[in-house]
Amino acid sequence: MAAEPKTLQEAILYFADPDNCREYLVKRRWPNGVTCPKCGSNNVLFLEKYNRWHCREKHAAPQFTLKTGTIMEESPIGLDKWLTAIWQLVNSKNGISSYEIHRAIGVTQKTAWFMEQRIRLALHQTSQGKLSGEVEADETYIGGKARNMHVRDKRRKSLKGGGAAGKTAVLGLLMRGGEVRAKVAGSAKKIEVQPNIREHVEAGADLFTDELVSYWGLDGEYAHKIINHAEQYVDGRVHTNGMENFWSLLKRGLGGTYISVEPFHLFRYLDEQVYRYNNRKMTDPERFDIAVQGIVGKRLTFEQLTGKTAEAAQ
Repeated sequence: MAAEPKTLQEAILYFADPDNCREYLVKRRWPNGVTCPKCGSNNVLFLEKYNRWHCREKHAAPQFTLKTGTIMEESPIGLDKWLTAIWQLVNSKNGISSYEIHRAIGVTQKTAWFMEQRIRLALHQTSQGKLSGEVEADETYIGGKARNMHVRDKRRKSLKGGGAAGKTAVLGLLMRGGEVRAKVAGSAKKIEVQPNIREHVEAGADLFTDELVSYWGLDGEYAHKIINHAEQYVDGRVHTNGMENFWSLLKRGLGGTYISVEPFHLFRYLDEQVYRYNNRKMTDPERFDIAVQGIVGKRLTFEQLTGKTAEAAQ
């Protein structure tokens, strides 16, 4: 088997071979040997002619493929295109639009958009433990400028969770020298901001924030220091420049690459940027490797993505 890819060009050539796709994914998904996604048995037989496995245990639907039980399940798109799209998304600093994916791998724009949303689901990682040491907390608002919107657009975005003037609040926490965590919130008021900090930041940590009143009252739980941006942006170790840098990267992607993101999809784009930021010191193949390991056990249908499932239940 050829050496695993280290660049996008190498990845395109490498994954064009179905055997390479299979070997690469099997190594990540089943490092101790292939097991049935349905029953967990290793009593399986590979059917080379059909490029799938057959579980010898007695249960319904005994055959499975590499896509079974992953974000790619029931997708007619080949693994070569899926893996190329994953490589591009996780290694493009400002993201990559569905139009670029559609032109690059030869699928429709609608298909590329659906693929990207499923990849973003794979990039979502559950937080492990609390942030400690020096932690920056900051908030931002995502959305178009109200003065540039038609009145019906203001109303529509507000109804869909966009908040006042079509803006969506996003809360962020950054452990200096470590990871960033961010979430879409209903507002940047104290009732949302402070529980988020308590959930993710270890008591007693050095907490740096701006002068927003939502952060007031945390002195008894943290070594809370405030930087007043009306006067200065840095006072020794007191600043929120790390979070400001993250917001800059996020908005550059949203405004320059994706152009228009609905508030109810924003958390997916946030997961994408958080993933890239937290793995920024890795090489492209390392970042891709971890993303591929995250595709298992996650499923997103088009009906769920577009809200049709929820609408049918109402």
